[in-house]
Amino acid sequence: MKAGSSVSTVVREVAAQDRTAPVRRRVFILAAALVPAIAVLALLAYGFRTEPRYIPSPLIGKPAPPFTLRLFDGGVLKLEELRGKVALVNFWASWCVPCREEAPALEAAARAYQRRDVVFIGINIQDKEPDARAFLDEFGITYANGIDHGSRIAMDYGVYGIPETFIIDRDSRIAYKQIGAMSAATIATKIDETLAGVIGASEGRGEFRSVQ
Repeated sequence: MKAGSSVSTVVREVAAQDRTAPVRRRVFILAAALVPAIAVLALLAYGFRTEPRYIPSPLIGKPAPPFTLRLFDGGVLKLEELRGKVALVNFWASWCVPCREEAPALEAAARAYQRRDVVFIGINIQDKEPDARAFLDEFGITYANGIDHGSRIAMDYGVYGIPETFIIDRDSRIAYKQIGAMSAATIATKIDETLAGVIGASEGRGEFRSVQ
């Protein structure tokens, strides 16, 4: 090949590269812009497939914080004494509307499960004792209840909205957590799952009142 011909070939190749360079840059910029959009769409798609009332919780599957609760009847209840049983721990207050809405369902479930090694515990927080006692009388609550003076137990459990409920398995692990009122169906389902050894993958959400 002649020298002139070689030079011409090189010139044409360089020119071709110069013409494609802007195109490559535009493709790169477009791809960089599309990646975040695709990620957002993927998250939205996941959200549409996921029940919005349930979200991940770092507490589920972890040991339940131990506590000692002085009951309204003068007795004392220690969580450690319930190992080997399933415990439903419900934080509530008399001024909390969602607490009032779920109270009948909790009492009915407590009666239904009392012979299946399931213990219900009510922990009253940020309330006045006369009002709390009136609440228990109004709804005919028979399961163990006491006041969390200074909200020490609530703080150990990271409570920020009431009602807030924890279901603790036989090994004293938190098997399920719900912020907000629970329906009778949800209470039964989650207790049955815990009795069967199931640890929930996420926490539930319902209507609640903030305490922080």
